[in-house]
Amino acid sequence: MVRMSVLADCLKTITNAEKRGKRQVLIRPSSKVIVKFLQCMQQHGYIGEFEIVDDHRAQKIVIELNGRLNKCGVISPRFDVAVHEIEKWVVNLLPSRQFGQIILSTTYGIMTHEEARRKKTGGKVLGFFY
Repeated sequence: MVRMSVLADCLKTITNAEKRGKRQVLIRPSSKVIVKFLQCMQQHGYIGEFEIVDDHRAQKIVIELNGRLNKCGVISPRFDVAVHEIEKWVVNLLPSRQFGQIILSTTYGIMTHEEARRKKTGGKVLGFFY
């Protein structure tokens, strides 16, 4: 079967492993976008350490899960979001304002919606996790 979105496959695999109560999950193939997304998740404490395994092909990632992730998903198509529209997306996607993040791809790199708001920049919505 053809892979349409590597990021969507990655996040679905992580969600399924988390629901099954696994401690580790293997993601393949890897991409720069996946690595940046995982770094955002790691900074906010939703996943543990992850390591990139170079297999001379598309690389694999082994992720340590810590049981804090409820759901993560990708938003397709990647809608444009202006700074003043970020609040609408937060209301629609996240269960509450206290926790959860929306990941945006901006001109300053891939970041959470809070960082984008601080830098006063919009971008394209990649996905979310909580």
